[in-house]
Amino acid sequence: MSPLPQAIVDTHHHLWSLSAGCYPWLQHGYDAERFILGEYRALCRDYGPAELRRDIGALPVVASVHVEAERERTEALAETAWLDAVADAHGLPTAIVCWVDLLADDVEQRLDEQLRWRRVRGVRFKPVAAADARASVQGRPGSLQDPRWQRGLRALAERGLLWELRVPYWHLAEAATLVAAVPGLQVVVQHLGLPWDRDDAGLAVWRRGLQALAALPGVHLKLSELGLRDRPWRLAENAPLLADAVATFGAARCLFGSNFPVAGLRIGYGELVAATSQALAHLPDSERRAIWHDNAVALYRLPRR
Repeated sequence: MSPLPQAIVDTHHHLWSLSAGCYPWLQHGYDAERFILGEYRALCRDYGPAELRRDIGALPVVASVHVEAERERTEALAETAWLDAVADAHGLPTAIVCWVDLLADDVEQRLDEQLRWRRVRGVRFKPVAAADARASVQGRPGSLQDPRWQRGLRALAERGLLWELRVPYWHLAEAATLVAAVPGLQVVVQHLGLPWDRDDAGLAVWRRGLQALAALPGVHLKLSELGLRDRPWRLAENAPLLADAVATFGAARCLFGSNFPVAGLRIGYGELVAATSQALAHLPDSERRAIWHDNAVALYRLPRR
């Protein structure tokens, strides 16, 4: 058993209050068919700092990054304001990744409005994605070929904001082409690039996509959400993926994220940290410390503790 980390920055979690705002996917738009882990009734309740701290338990989580929680899109600023107030009252989250329509005509104004809150560090705005590796959204508005992306991503780069990229593995190579066209853009690929198809062919496409993104120096990778909708979280299955990902990006560009409470549908927080520690046990102490803590502090400009 590898030693647990002495300090953790959780770079990917969510909070919500169903009385403070509207979260369609939790309240009136329930759709287990489209959700990444399938049935999720257990998530349709408040999940605030107290619940997150209960899941974390005694683990040394010293800072955290909140990623937008699919709140009603007209309430994007209200979500950031609520999270900032939560952070003032409860000490987390330490940083915020908000939602902004990066394809909007007034994208610059929307970003500047979000930057009124000092904890904002980046934006998650998802490209339109194909339903599976055999389908195509080529040329559709919002797909990675949409020419409006470059303006929005340039606006992010100009403001020193991260683009939190969330696409399934079959779009990773396309994403690399887009990112390469925007000098100075810093990108964080979420959820290990979502390697959902675990057969040899699917993993080969995933690896090629990761390699294309890793060739760009401004791209980083979250070691997060390896759960699948059709089976339990298994260390024997996920450890080789984590090892491949770290080998491809290098430990200096990888970060830990829990994706709680969503990941809790498949694995407990303590179990997740223990399993990830075991998967990274082959790395030197300095590299493990970088993945668990140091890289996140630098990338998200967090206070050092």
